[in-house]
Amino acid sequence: MKVLLYGRNIKEMESCLGEFTCLELCTGNPDIIITYGGDGALLGAEREFPGILKFPVRDSVENNLCKEHCSYSGQIKKLLDGKLKKMKLLKLSASCRGKTVKGINDVFIHNSNPVSAIRYRVWIDGEPYGEEIVGDGVGVSTVHGSTAYYRSITHSIFRTGIGLAFSNSTEVTNHLVLPEDTKIKVRLSRGPAILVADNCTDMISLQESDEIRFFKTDEFAEVCGLDIFMCQKCRSLRHPRD
Repeated sequence: MKVLLYGRNIKEMESCLGEFTCLELCTGNPDIIITYGGDGALLGAEREFPGILKFPVRDSVENNLCKEHCSYSGQIKKLLDGKLKKMKLLKLSASCRGKTVKGINDVFIHNSNPVSAIRYRVWIDGEPYGEEIVGDGVGVSTVHGSTAYYRSITHSIFRTGIGLAFSNSTEVTNHLVLPEDTKIKVRLSRGPAILVADNCTDMISLQESDEIRFFKTDEFAEVCGLDIFMCQKCRSLRHPRD
């Protein structure tokens, strides 16, 4: 099996993989990508290598690990024995003026001037949602991303569908959980703003009158061992250097 390692601190994982003669390290055309790091490594790997199976492993340099998951050799053995659950993660897309961004977690419009709110209107499957909204931004999240930025805005998560969240709106605006096939349109009446996806640094600049369309793509990110990667025991441990 050809394996590509993706992350900032991969030397530790390289030495671990040397224990398994059936694995061959490569720099291209892999059968599987081991993302070694945190959430950002998984997002970045899917962006650079879409459609290739990912196995996310938490980096012990940046994270602490519980006793059950501190053995990388043990995790890889489970992978090779076919004992890790595979999941397909929904991808969302947003487009404006012929440009498109895609995300596993979320796609968001943010105010690009931190001292000035944006103004916008929202349509859900062609029907207007409320009146003009004033705030710092608006965006759509997947189930996987609902534990990330969506949760920090809404103080909630969801298990099915997609989530529509409004960041720091001046009037109370209800966050929504909608069917995943829902099509959402946002029209800016005051900018400037930026359109972003996940942790990607490539952004689309937005101006007054721009229309942004959010929708589910036909693509999925295939990931194995996500339950280990998302282990709440690991996430709750403080790193010794903290």
